[in-house]
Amino acid sequence: MFHPRRTLRALFLPLIAGLALTALPAQTAQAASTLTNGGFESDGAGVAAPTGWSEYGTTAASYTEAGGHGGSYRLTHYSSAAYKVETYQYLSGLTNGNYKLTAWVRSGGGQNSAYIALKNCGGTDQRTDLPVSASGWLHIVVPVSVTNNQCTISINSDANAGNWINVDDLTFASGTSSTSIKGSDVSSLAKSEAKGGIYRTSSGTTGDALAILKSAGQNYARVKVWVNAADGYNGKTQVLAMAKRIKAQGMKLLVDFHYSDTWADPGAQTVPSAWAGHSYSQLKTDVYNHTYDVLNALKAQGTTADMVQVGNEINGGMLWSAGSTDNWSQLAGLLNSGYSAVKAVSSSTQVALHLAKGGDLTGTRWWFDNAVANGVNFDVIGLSYYGYWHGALSDFQTTLDDAASRYGKPVFVAETAYPFRLDSDDSFENIIDLSSELVSGYPATTAGQTRWMNDVASIVEAVPNGRGLGVFYWESTWTAVTGNGWDPTDSSSGNGWENQALFDYDNKAQPAMAWFSHR
Repeated sequence: MFHPRRTLRALFLPLIAGLALTALPAQTAQAASTLTNGGFESDGAGVAAPTGWSEYGTTAASYTEAGGHGGSYRLTHYSSAAYKVETYQYLSGLTNGNYKLTAWVRSGGGQNSAYIALKNCGGTDQRTDLPVSASGWLHIVVPVSVTNNQCTISINSDANAGNWINVDDLTFASGTSSTSIKGSDVSSLAKSEAKGGIYRTSSGTTGDALAILKSAGQNYARVKVWVNAADGYNGKTQVLAMAKRIKAQGMKLLVDFHYSDTWADPGAQTVPSAWAGHSYSQLKTDVYNHTYDVLNALKAQGTTADMVQVGNEINGGMLWSAGSTDNWSQLAGLLNSGYSAVKAVSSSTQVALHLAKGGDLTGTRWWFDNAVANGVNFDVIGLSYYGYWHGALSDFQTTLDDAASRYGKPVFVAETAYPFRLDSDDSFENIIDLSSELVSGYPATTAGQTRWMNDVASIVEAVPNGRGLGVFYWESTWTAVTGNGWDPTDSSSGNGWENQALFDYDNKAQPAMAWFSHR
């Protein structure tokens, strides 16, 4: 996590109309075994009920319009007055099995709801909300199991005056989509508990934070490792203890090596004090020995790591200056030393390289192109993506999809988060505490936090060829507990992140935990 305050880059909002939402019963329309007119190209602009589609509700708010994603036209939901409309298509004669709908969408936000659903397919209806993205098209996927040889594709808006969505280039075909990682970083948990922190279910019952997260659907936990932390936390001993708890909950474990005694991020990659003054050759040995030592101890106690990050947010490299990106051959040597140690302990443990460049296509390509050219070994790509720092959702999707395709590797979001309020629960200023810092369409409310997580997960799910692994939330358990602040050298430092935790100021589980159950 890169934690100094940032200024939110302004998001451009186009004037063109878009989409809205409604949960209305689908009516029987043209029956077909394949999707008709998924690109809305059959009729031209200004057409209500385009070929193959039917409408229900405020039908004047649903029409075709120039400016498609892949062709000349798109479907738009828009009205100058409040409206509810459904545009739908009924498919029959389907072979039972797993299907997925793909669509390109945009939304100006502000609706009561705006989503695409697959209904009346024989099993549980499936729904994906449209992410707020006025400046660029987003690709979303809606999977469903068809068990009665039919399915209704439903585009819904329940909208206020002036709200809009655009939908285009829909496909419906056999296949599945899902994410395997529904995780969060719980590195702060042990120290929080030691300092008196408590955690409650949404109904107020005090419980184990990990058990609460697991019951909400979390299946993976991430913990950081510092070499010799000033506060005595997040070292080998604490990671071993936390790993036992994580595995006892049936979760998988991601170990995040910072190779520092304190925060490692794009602004700081400080050599641990025990390694100070070491030559480059010795640092390679240090990385190997430290990595092997922690991971082998985990394996010995029966809690082998499932994934490992060799470095944390290493935009500029690690162990500066020896491992700076100004010297790629040396950085490659350090990274490969870590990789070798991981594989020496467990060949099945996946090794991830992690950048804080979620919306930076050019920067991500530059970094991984250099890594590949210098022979760096890795299995998985992890990206931090904070919408208030790292660009629009459309930039994030472009970067994520490109990384998966360009390097042929699975990708995941190593860190993301969003505030549920702006004020502080302690005397320390929050990292995000101004409405001007927020992402347009995502208020600092429990609903805004929930929507952010669902929308980020939807984008990861839509990564082509099933290469989108999932998402880790950062840091789910870091509530405002006296003594558990930013600075490990200062016990009086405060926490600037409690307004983005997954537990509220009454220590209750947040509604945003529902994203763990995202497909």
